[in-house]
Amino acid sequence: MENTALSAASRKGLQSDYIERTYAGWLGKMVGVRHGANVENWSYERLQRVFGEITAYPHQFRNFAADDDTNGPMFFLRALEDYTHTRDITPEQIGLTWLNYAPDQHGFYWWGGYGVSTEHTAYLNLKNGIMAPRSGSIEQNGAVVAEQIGGQIFIDVWGMIAPGNPELAAEYAEKAASVSHDGEGMYGGRFIAAAISAAYRADTMDEVIDAGLSVIPEQCEYRRMADAVRDFHREHPDNWRDCFMYVRDHFGYDKFPGNCHIIPNSAVILLSMLYGGGDFSRTINICNMCGWDTDCNVGNVGAILGVFTGLDGIGPEWRTPINDFMCSSSVMGSLNITDLPACAAYISRFGYLIAGEAMPQEWEAILQGKGPKFHFEYPGSTHAMRTNTSDEAHVNALIENTPEQAYSGSRSLKVAFDKVQGGHAYRLYHQTYYRPADFDDSRYDPSFSPILYPGQSMSAQLLLPQDSPVPVKAVMYVKDGNRNERYYGEPVQLAPGEWQEASFDIPYLSGACLEEAGIEFIPLDGRGMELIAYVDDFTFAGKPHYEVNFAQERLEVWNNLHVEVSQFSYLRGIWTLEDGELSGSYAAESAECYTGDPAWTDYRLEAELIPKLGEGHYMLARVQGGIRSYAVGLAPGGKLALLKNNNGYQVLQEVDFPWEAGGAYTIAVTANGPVLTVEWNGGQLLSYEDTDNPYLNGSIGFATMHGSHTHFTRFAVEGI
Repeated sequence: MENTALSAASRKGLQSDYIERTYAGWLGKMVGVRHGANVENWSYERLQRVFGEITAYPHQFRNFAADDDTNGPMFFLRALEDYTHTRDITPEQIGLTWLNYAPDQHGFYWWGGYGVSTEHTAYLNLKNGIMAPRSGSIEQNGAVVAEQIGGQIFIDVWGMIAPGNPELAAEYAEKAASVSHDGEGMYGGRFIAAAISAAYRADTMDEVIDAGLSVIPEQCEYRRMADAVRDFHREHPDNWRDCFMYVRDHFGYDKFPGNCHIIPNSAVILLSMLYGGGDFSRTINICNMCGWDTDCNVGNVGAILGVFTGLDGIGPEWRTPINDFMCSSSVMGSLNITDLPACAAYISRFGYLIAGEAMPQEWEAILQGKGPKFHFEYPGSTHAMRTNTSDEAHVNALIENTPEQAYSGSRSLKVAFDKVQGGHAYRLYHQTYYRPADFDDSRYDPSFSPILYPGQSMSAQLLLPQDSPVPVKAVMYVKDGNRNERYYGEPVQLAPGEWQEASFDIPYLSGACLEEAGIEFIPLDGRGMELIAYVDDFTFAGKPHYEVNFAQERLEVWNNLHVEVSQFSYLRGIWTLEDGELSGSYAAESAECYTGDPAWTDYRLEAELIPKLGEGHYMLARVQGGIRSYAVGLAPGGKLALLKNNNGYQVLQEVDFPWEAGGAYTIAVTANGPVLTVEWNGGQLLSYEDTDNPYLNGSIGFATMHGSHTHFTRFAVEGI
């Protein structure tokens, strides 16, 4: 029977609903993590006393901040883009992806200490040259560290890129898990990935579980636990609480060493899958009520059940509070603001590449990242759109994904405002930058750079219904959060029944931080009428052209231990504002901070820097993460140097430049294709063509090296 079930769940080839089920799986992951986040490490009894029977989110959030359970999967998957999507990907390359996207010992993970936190241990191993898989091995770290829960909590996406192919999913998952885990910890990663892979085609939870167990050794503790839980369920199929008591007695935390061992928590996952009966809500609620590592366990279960049930199985009570928004806490601030459709498209692209199948024509541009940023093609998707209004009266607003109208594809976003008043602005917008006040807590210490900048452009397709009761004009806008001002494009008089484009070429701005990008709908007359409009193909494009003076920036204070410079994320070091200037310092290796969009290609960056102390003061170009960038600046020995970071800086070219501490130096670097040109005082000092795997895109940033202290007063960026 097991072989029959496994073959049914592992038919090769991508089914027609693969893209939608992947969105449902990642949505399920987000639901599960959010469901369990604020009760993490609560006991069964504590949950019972406070909530009784859990049937909904225990806590609500303004916006849900970052979480390691969602940081890890999406950023580790970038190894397939940065290196190779094929089976040739290595644990070492995935380990380098850790170093590139995770900040150095803040945010992203639980940094509990070397030998305590498995991820902290693996990160420090990697940083000190102990590459994966040795970085996570039992031989290096011991079984206690290697067999904690992290081997499976970051693993969901590896099942999603190999749908219906549990063996392949487990192969990718083992490479990813081995960066930090081994033994039972690695078996858990293989199990979860294979279960998710099988869930695309399986008809029952037993088939899903069989597929997961088929890829781990029969003689391991994970398998022994799974068999015992399944046996108990067969004998007592009606009461999950009795099963949890059995799990606690035989596989509880007291039976296994370490802070958060994988076996007790995996038993809860198996229990909830069995007693949930394939129902999304029942399964995640059971999993949450068991306690222990709730966000991790419910997140894994949510991903499995999301794929298994599809979108129809996930009710609006779970989806609406999320609103498709995902916050992360990587080292790249603009990548920390995203939406679930973008995540699902990114995952699905690799599914097609790995399978060697052509992407569906209607999805190809979206999956390749070449289509509209906000396309609304996933049923129910909102792309984290929001509403507000200038009308002081109470106005109800509704946004709804709909197949009623579409400019392209088959769906659009419907926005409705009741009781509108002529002359007021009714806005639909996407938030392009976030501040601490937008969140309830500092979970996993996120930091942000805007996802839209002055000099770029935006456009959208708009439709007013044929029977619209009021004439309406529409205008695109951006809001500068530093000045609390809006800037507008040209208004468009909407003709009912016709799709029309609104657009806005955002002008050059100095000192701006764009935090909203949206559309104002302005009724020209009427009182108390309903305004309905459809929006499709809302997108950003173009090159940046702006300037920042640090005297106009601020410190984003999340709490006493988490303070960021506005618009910047940082890798390591002390980064703050002093006397209206950006200040960076550190004891040894490079301290770095970043802003901008890693998708930027050719541009000119100019900055004024003031060397305060030490011999290494730099600006950064084409930043792709913590181990990939170019640096230009004041170097030891009275030099001006161009360096390349490839998991360590090397000098590409340098020239004599007798700089002095305390002086102010305005330096410019132009990145154009593989050629980097450096100017000072109107003259060219360096020009270098990188012919060795050049970085052709990336953000900007600043660095101080060799135990130095540097100030930066301003910078300007212009795309070319």
